[in-house]
Amino acid sequence: MENLNEEIHKAFEIIKEGGIILYPTDTVWGIGCDATNPEAVAKIYKLKQRAETQSMIVLMNGEKMMYNVFKNIPEVAWQILDLSEKPTTLILDEPRNVAPNIIAKDNSLGIRLVKEPFCFKLLERMKKPLVSTSANISGQPTPIAFKDINPEIIKGVDYVVNLYHDRVAGKPSTIIKLTNDSQVKVIRK
Repeated sequence: MENLNEEIHKAFEIIKEGGIILYPTDTVWGIGCDATNPEAVAKIYKLKQRAETQSMIVLMNGEKMMYNVFKNIPEVAWQILDLSEKPTTLILDEPRNVAPNIIAKDNSLGIRLVKEPFCFKLLERMKKPLVSTSANISGQPTPIAFKDINPEIIKGVDYVVNLYHDRVAGKPSTIIKLTNDSQVKVIRK
């Protein structure tokens, strides 16, 4: 527990200063930053060699954070989250209070509510959403374990969270797009 709290503190300090971190999530290892900081978001796009037209998701830890980012959340979103047996990313319309370069061209944003202790407690400390994108260079395979992460990624972040380096990752999340008029489209099962 002490190590967990220490790692949360270190990651928080880096993020607060506009840095980017490499960290474990409830799915795969992620690269992250403060989702309200456009300069930090731009650093991630550059590190991943990814076009800013390819959106990234943000992690949140609860309803309050979701309502800070989305004025309208379709009722079906809560039903999906309640019934999900695995990590699920929802793409919702008309985000606000986040960096403009994290918002997709169609004015939507992917979000995932997390329960994993490191992410949940870091988000509690940040009181802001956290960018989460797989720890790979765009077009390369998503690493399933820390040992598989490209050294360029490790060198390119400001801090590597020292937890769970021996854990094999879960699968990427299910992705479901919801519109304000409650249309549902499964993008990845």
